Amino acid sequence: MPVFSDLALARRLERTEAHSNAMFVEARARVAPESGAQWIECGGAYAMFDGVVASPCTQSFGLGLFEDITPYILDTIERFFRDLGAPVIHEVSPLAGVDVAQLLQARGYRPVEFTSILYRQVESVSPDPAIVTRLIDPQLEGDVWAETMARGWALDQPEFHGFLRDMGKVNAARQDPLCFLAELDGQTGAAAGLSIHEGVALFAGAATVPEMRRRGLQYALLAARMQLAITKQCDLAMMGASPGSASQRNAERHGFRIAYTRIKWELKAVL
Repeated sequence: MPVFSDLALARRLERTEAHSNAMFVEARARVAPESGAQWIECGGAYAMFDGVVASPCTQSFGLGLFEDITPYILDTIERFFRDLGAPVIHEVSPLAGVDVAQLLQARGYRPVEFTSILYRQVESVSPDPAIVTRLIDPQLEGDVWAETMARGWALDQPEFHGFLRDMGKVNAARQDPLCFLAELDGQTGAAAGLSIHEGVALFAGAATVPEMRRRGLQYALLAARMQLAITKQCDLAMMGASPGSASQRNAERHGFRIAYTRIKWELKAVL
């Protein structure tokens, strides 16, 4: 049965990513209680503070998709972020409607980022049998997974290596984390994560160390995650990518299609 890009799909996809980030924030609160990490639900949106102001998890998801947005809802979410000393940021699907964008503009928000949200039906994929993929035990290999992620993501910005490694360690500490490694010739070369919520599998955090790129490791990790999604009775897989990026092109090569382009809105600081 075909799946169309409509409001029902947007609600499923956005709630899945919101749930994944909420679980990350709860993991941060457990491993670093002093961080003040926490999240709330307001007007159907999840507003999250990761305890790290620059964290990509410190924002909201689902604004305007589940309830009509009112000034009271925005006041509540804005106060949540400001009381924690965090920037006020919302990632908003266009399926929320133009009225949401107009209200955000009227309150002083500006668009700062676009993200392509892609999806496909869950189906079995056959990887290269020479590549070994496995679901790790986070307590035993969480540091290895985090280091692999950091090495893959920090190639062009090595100053963020420590930050990315910390994010990876927190991710591995989530409740029921699904963290994968890929190995070729006995060498660990790539890592990826998976989050599942109500039949939707979120493919996230894919990274390959520089010296092992273009050798099929990410495709193998996609196949491994797809197989686990099948066993978990998921019908949809999703991922996010920068519009026009290599990540988006790779996703489309592997059967993903663009559901919509999401806009990240940030409230301008009051001087």
